[in-house]
Amino acid sequence: MGAARQLLVCLNLMCITIISHADQLSVAVASNFTAAMRPLGDEFEETTGHSLNVSYGSSGKFYAQIRHGAPFQVFLSADQTKPEALIKAGLVTPKNRFTYAVGALALWSSKSDFVDENGEVLRSGHFNKLALASPLLAPYGIAALDVLRHLSLENSTRNSWVQGENIAQTYQFVSTGNADIGFVAVSQIMENGELKSGSAWIVPPKLYRPIKQDAVLLKAGENSVAATEFIAFLKSEKAKSIIRTFGYGLAE
Repeated sequence: MGAARQLLVCLNLMCITIISHADQLSVAVASNFTAAMRPLGDEFEETTGHSLNVSYGSSGKFYAQIRHGAPFQVFLSADQTKPEALIKAGLVTPKNRFTYAVGALALWSSKSDFVDENGEVLRSGHFNKLALASPLLAPYGIAALDVLRHLSLENSTRNSWVQGENIAQTYQFVSTGNADIGFVAVSQIMENGELKSGSAWIVPPKLYRPIKQDAVLLKAGENSVAATEFIAFLKSEKAKSIIRTFGYGLAE
């Protein structure tokens, strides 16, 4: 074999190797993590050459879809109960689960000066609708209900509730003005420690159960190089620094 032909074969093999290492990964992501996932995804794709196919929605719906065979390889839940249930169902190996973020809750209005720093607007009743995510589907909805119960406001506010299927839809209710106020994820309204618009009360964590958000590598993704590299990336200091900028805490 001539030198030129040997070089061509080597180059072709290198191309094949590079292509084979570039994989596509299917990831289900809780809607509250949308803003943070975008720069994380960009960083991961740029660093590894893999491509991400990301779906956003409620953790409850993703759990049901995965149980019925949806081809996701990684699932970033907004809670710990869905990943735990997937382990019990035999769809996740226990060692492939970890807490990637700790969520924070806020009462937010798209109007400036509408929500005071102590959330007294809730007691005043001077609002048309109160948006919250469905407690049956979304962990942030459970947290919102915790707050209302802690403040003894569940019954007095119930007639004004408008419930979103997930925290993204809840945010839309408030951002469009269909609801004056709503319980949303801090990550949706803050960036680099600053409120992007409107007015908000950052709810004290003592008023609701910790929103620990777990990620799992599903058994469908255990043989995927892209999936295992993505899990490793989420645990990296680079990823953690990005996650912090969107108002999330990290597990100790």
